[in-house]
Amino acid sequence: MSATIILASSSATRKTLLDRLQLDYLSISPDIDETPLPYETAQQLALRLSIEKAQRIAQQHPDAIVIGSDQVAYCANSPQHFIGKPDSIENAINQLQQQSGKIIHFSTGLSVQCINQNIHYQTVVPFQVQFRQLSKAEIQRYIELDQPLHCAGSFNCESLGLTLFEWMYGDDYTALMGLPVIQLCHYLRKLNILLP
Repeated sequence: MSATIILASSSATRKTLLDRLQLDYLSISPDIDETPLPYETAQQLALRLSIEKAQRIAQQHPDAIVIGSDQVAYCANSPQHFIGKPDSIENAINQLQQQSGKIIHFSTGLSVQCINQNIHYQTVVPFQVQFRQLSKAEIQRYIELDQPLHCAGSFNCESLGLTLFEWMYGDDYTALMGLPVIQLCHYLRKLNILLP
C-alpha cells in the first residue's frame, strides 16, 4: 500500500518513537476532549481516546494511514484514579511521593485506521513499573534535572526516570513512552509497509 502516514499527535515523544521506523509521515494534532467517561476503566479510556484521535484525523484524510495512541496510568491499589501530568513542580513532588514504593500500571491504546481501505486495527498494550522508595531529596533532585512536568506520573523514562524504578515489566517498553512501536510495526506490515 502506498499511502500517506499520519501520526494523530503533536507529542514530541511519540514523534521521536515513530522516527525510529525511518518512515515519511505527517504529524497532526487531533484536538479531542480527553475527559474520562463515568466508570470508564484505564483500558477502556486508552482505547477510546486512541480510536477517537485516529478517527478525527482519518475523517479529514480518508486515504491516509492514521496512527492514534493514548496512555492512561493508575496506581495498583487505586485503579479508578488515573495519574495525569503534574504541570507544576509542587504537583510533581506530590505525585512522586505518592508513587514511591508502589506499582504503577500503564494502559497504552493504539489505533491504526484508513477509511478508504476500511482498515481499523486497535489494541491496548499494558506495562508496569515498580517505583523505588524515594526520599524527598531524590524526588526534588530528579525533578530539577529532568523537568518531567508534562509527563504522566511525573517521570521521563527516556531519560533519568529509569533511575526511579525497581523494575519494569511488559512486552514492549515503548508502550511506557506512549506509542507501542512493536505492535504498530505488526499493523504496518499488514499494510505492506516494509520494516526495516
